Amino acid sequence: MKAAALAVGLAMSTALTAFTYQTADALERGGTLNFARYDGSKLVDPIYADRNPDIWMVGSLFSTLLETDPDSGELVGSLAERYEVAADGKTITLTLRDGLKFSDGSALTGEDVIFSLDRARNPDLGPWSGLLSAISNVSADGNTVTITLENPDPALLSMLATFNTAIVSKKAFEAAPGETDQDKSAAIFAAGGPGVGSGPFFLSGFEQGASMSFSANPHYWKLGEDGKPLPYVDGVEFQVIPDDATRVLKLTAGEVDIAEFIPFSRVSELDADPAINMYLFPSTRIIYSPINTRETRADGSPNPLADKRVRQALNYATHKDALIQLILQGAGKPMSSPVMSSATRLAVDMSPLYGFDLEKAKALIEEAGLEPGTEITLTTLAGSADDATIFAALQQMWQPLGITLVAEQVDGATRGAKNRSGEFDIHTYGWVDDVNDPSQVTGWLGYYPTRKAVGTGWNNAEFNGLYEASSTEMDPEKRADQYRQMQEIYAEAAPLLFMYETPFAVAVSGKVDGYIQTPLGNNIFENVSLER
Repeated sequence: MKAAALAVGLAMSTALTAFTYQTADALERGGTLNFARYDGSKLVDPIYADRNPDIWMVGSLFSTLLETDPDSGELVGSLAERYEVAADGKTITLTLRDGLKFSDGSALTGEDVIFSLDRARNPDLGPWSGLLSAISNVSADGNTVTITLENPDPALLSMLATFNTAIVSKKAFEAAPGETDQDKSAAIFAAGGPGVGSGPFFLSGFEQGASMSFSANPHYWKLGEDGKPLPYVDGVEFQVIPDDATRVLKLTAGEVDIAEFIPFSRVSELDADPAINMYLFPSTRIIYSPINTRETRADGSPNPLADKRVRQALNYATHKDALIQLILQGAGKPMSSPVMSSATRLAVDMSPLYGFDLEKAKALIEEAGLEPGTEITLTTLAGSADDATIFAALQQMWQPLGITLVAEQVDGATRGAKNRSGEFDIHTYGWVDDVNDPSQVTGWLGYYPTRKAVGTGWNNAEFNGLYEASSTEMDPEKRADQYRQMQEIYAEAAPLLFMYETPFAVAVSGKVDGYIQTPLGNNIFENVSLER
């Protein structure tokens, strides 16, 4: 079982590869699962979640109309038991399951669906509204929900299985204190619970930056192998432990049951521990570093990274294969496309994407006229062994270019704030797809209106126009050509340091059965049972 667990990740197969739930030999109910996280959630509201520590929690608290089957990778019904798309692609009709309830026992109806989707597509609210811009109206008649589109959208069905379209209680939200949507959201999702969920759990406690508690939803619609409602456990307790070594120590000491983001340098050691199952789950995760492309830094000084040639030089001077050996112990591969290469058939294989070429890097630096000794700051995540290794390696790799690389260590929330404000030179980051379609990652990384091209400030009119055109293009060949052009433009502009693709390294106590992390990063707790 342990060898098979490692093989899952080392294969690095397709992003939505089949993965079968573990089956307990003697299924037990009850108990609390203890989970060690590398970073804490800030706001687990489906429409405002924009960080993985938030996004990956949403699915346990709120269900979507559709979902991606973890075995087949296909879209299947969730709150909606079936759906139909009109021949012209402009109407989607969904039928809700009978008897759906929220965790407080109140009925989940079409009105909640309308409310949730209207919030999700409101451009004045969360950052993901653009993913639903094709929707012109949402209506309901009993259990039938009708979504009307202004134009066909090739990605919309996938969006209905995405965290930001999860269904929340209209009644609970409107009853929350506060004048604005943001005020009410904070009162419900960041105040510590109890929340009202539509997923297998509901939020029952929350101390931002320290801990979070989920309790089982007694009214969840899915049934377990024993014919009783899921989940099997009574709840999940999350501890925020940014330091990698401390997370591992707490797992080996039996203080937690699962520890995420295990440093790859510890994988072999933990796999040899008979009390632990070490998993390398296939993922859509890419590790990259946004590069600030603005003409000036936040302090008003000239920004050397505004020159495309400098950004290209940094990419050529970065030995990706060496990083993969240092950090992943070989369990990964260099990025070959600006999107995850195995995430979609629309990824363009550009291997090698800025393959190591120190002489070319030096020539670009000379052409750009960069002064020797130029100082660049790399903002990293405090407590991350991987980030520390990345910094040390890049500092050495870029020294021949005359660049002095200095480190700035911050927590996850501060790093996110710096990304939003543009107060950085380069910082470590990662991406995991949330949608079984390339539109989200492409919009996040390169489409300026989404988030200023992942905070880099890169704004390319041709790229933006292609992205907008692709969002309504139903012809697969034409859409593929649009994505080819976007990837070529983006790669040439180099607003990122393109690094590598990696599996999810998660260490799980042998007493835990049924846990998986999907290729999209979501933690699936509803099937977890504990040996007690």
